Amino acid sequence: MRTLDAADGSLSADQLTLRRTNLGLVLRRLRDHGPRSRATLATELGMTRTAISTLVSDLAERGLVRTGGLERGAVGRPGTSVELDGHAVAGLGAEVNVNHVSTMALDLSGEVVSEHKLGLDARAVSAEEVLDRLAELVRQTEADLAHRDIEPFGLTVGVAGLVDRERDVLTHGPNLGWHDVPVGDLLRTRLGDSYPITVENEGNLAALAEATPGDPGRQDILVFFAEVGVGGGIVAAGRPVRGRQGYAGEFGHMIVEPQGRRCGCGRVGCWETVVGLRALLDLAADPDDLVRDPALAIDDRLAELNRRASLGDTRTLDAMAQVGGWVGVGGAMLANALNPAAIVLSGYFAEIGHYMRPAIESRLRADVLAPDAGGTRVELSTFGFTAAVRGGAGLVLDAVFADPTQVARRTFAEGAAP
Repeated sequence: MRTLDAADGSLSADQLTLRRTNLGLVLRRLRDHGPRSRATLATELGMTRTAISTLVSDLAERGLVRTGGLERGAVGRPGTSVELDGHAVAGLGAEVNVNHVSTMALDLSGEVVSEHKLGLDARAVSAEEVLDRLAELVRQTEADLAHRDIEPFGLTVGVAGLVDRERDVLTHGPNLGWHDVPVGDLLRTRLGDSYPITVENEGNLAALAEATPGDPGRQDILVFFAEVGVGGGIVAAGRPVRGRQGYAGEFGHMIVEPQGRRCGCGRVGCWETVVGLRALLDLAADPDDLVRDPALAIDDRLAELNRRASLGDTRTLDAMAQVGGWVGVGGAMLANALNPAAIVLSGYFAEIGHYMRPAIESRLRADVLAPDAGGTRVELSTFGFTAAVRGGAGLVLDAVFADPTQVARRTFAEGAAP
């Protein structure tokens, strides 16, 4: 997919750079603001109608846009709209977590075209075995795409732990028990090199999934992503904040209770020890309770806790309120430092967050110095446990929106605008 075609090769370097820029502007405009006529695109982007028509034709030949219906809300005579065509390429996302491996493919319009998940105890087997299972899911995803004549553009793998992005190595995954695992190389050995494979921290990917393009309220956010471990991501002005060496977002290892429980990382009192899933289950149920059974899927455990809470079970509600209070403690520390527009609760937090939110908001109001918690809202992710894998697929597609010329022209463009 990432080859220079003959038409591209005939342009000078400056011309190619300008065309890449303009093609990306048109494609991102359609992504962020929806279908538009050529006339509207020309006005909004400050280009001539002729220039826009040329760019739209180029994008259509690559299978990235197509003709839609009449433009809605147009002033005067409505023109035929241009819209994203999701059928040329897909971004692949994958995730390795303590309890599962999963994959997802998104087309250019953001629609899910394939999704697979396999429950496993990643701590009970070797890293190589876990990646074997993940590679099998990726191949199933590839087969799904081939059946629909969609080509994978790349794969981003989210892993729970510290990731060296330059080497695609998981340097430290305390909850997985992994150290210096070359995840990228191991997957390339299993999957080949027909498309790029990159590795990223799962919390950063979850944050990217929540930073909705075109939504001003989702451009400066914190995302708290929790399963067994707790991580997250920072998005500022719509871009991820990774830090000097890419290790930003390890919220779970802020020390909030110095005399508390020992964490999987070896330290004492990490935020993860009071807001992770284990902390909630310890408070909500006795050791022999079914929700403490590791053989039971997390979704089923949380569904049972929600059922009990809906019936007014005092122990369950108290546990959720106590964990919610601790979420608020950590959230207030970060809100004082970063003043986000929103804190988005993802992973298991999203599944039960409607019960936890009052305690979180109360803690924010009490502990954030700025009035009204500095305007920081508490929101629930609609993606839940799929946020990281969705963010991985979306990160792959970002490269297409940045430079559409990486997608080769097709022999013909079905539904293309003339």
